[in-house]
Amino acid sequence: MVIDGIKQLGDGIRAQVGKVIVGQAETVQLMLVALFSGGHVLLEGPPGIGKTLLAQCFARCLELDFGRIQFTPDLMPGDIIGVNLFNFQTGSFAVTRGPIFCELLLADEINRTPPKTQAALLEAMQEHRITLDGKPHPLSDQFMVVATENPIEQQGTYPLPEAQLDRFLFKHVLAYPSEEEERGIVAATGASVRMPDPAKQGVERVISREDLRSAIEAVGRTRLTDPVVDYIVRIVRATRAVAAISHGASPRAAAMLATAARANAALDGRAYVIPDDVKQLVLPALRHRVILSPAAEIDGRKVDDVLAEIVARTEVPR
Repeated sequence: MVIDGIKQLGDGIRAQVGKVIVGQAETVQLMLVALFSGGHVLLEGPPGIGKTLLAQCFARCLELDFGRIQFTPDLMPGDIIGVNLFNFQTGSFAVTRGPIFCELLLADEINRTPPKTQAALLEAMQEHRITLDGKPHPLSDQFMVVATENPIEQQGTYPLPEAQLDRFLFKHVLAYPSEEEERGIVAATGASVRMPDPAKQGVERVISREDLRSAIEAVGRTRLTDPVVDYIVRIVRATRAVAAISHGASPRAAAMLATAARANAALDGRAYVIPDDVKQLVLPALRHRVILSPAAEIDGRKVDDVLAEIVARTEVPR
């Protein structure tokens, strides 16, 4: 597949999602970048703004097996990856696969389950496989997690550990829609209290497994010049050198940012990465990978503001 084909696929997915979702253009763009990068996305936002519906519409556009896990405080790791059960008829153990055996997984309200259960996703997100009773079980090459979390309610929630957060390519913070967008949402869905069905709303599939695999391979061929590589490295290393950040981003964060920049360029119809591709993705790619210093927290500083200052100070290649 050529780069122009990736841009057309992205436009097609945006058009289909737009049949149900009003606004959220930045969210859809980041999900597209993650899709063509082979990454995962964490969506954080208040309830009722369409996080789950967006993930369902996105999955409907793809010829991928869709699975959903509603995370709760009593959910166990076996409820996600599956268990080995003894079959009395055959006299042997048989694997009962959990809902993680799909291609696009919606992990709804992931911060409502304890870290032990959250950790059941670690191996799957990093290596596309799970280990059950000492035996590896492969997942699809197209395995992708779209997780949601609610930042408002703290009772009964468990913050994601750093190792879990690092598995996500992006953490995107969703805000309430504008007045015009909210008017459009009410006009389109105000006839029923039920969540709209993407299929009944006319959302159609626009990409097959084979096309997606070809698109991901094409993204890997997008040219990343040495000056842009240096630009990415300078930004990431700067997160470890400012007083406002106690723990900066890792080399893996730099590598993932480079991969995402390639996908962003391809979705824009370019076979090469420019510094603007990197700038657009710094905040969602790094905001969950750095930790503010205690002094910065006392001063009321925000992670996004500190990262924006780093980008502003970093020399842009020409």
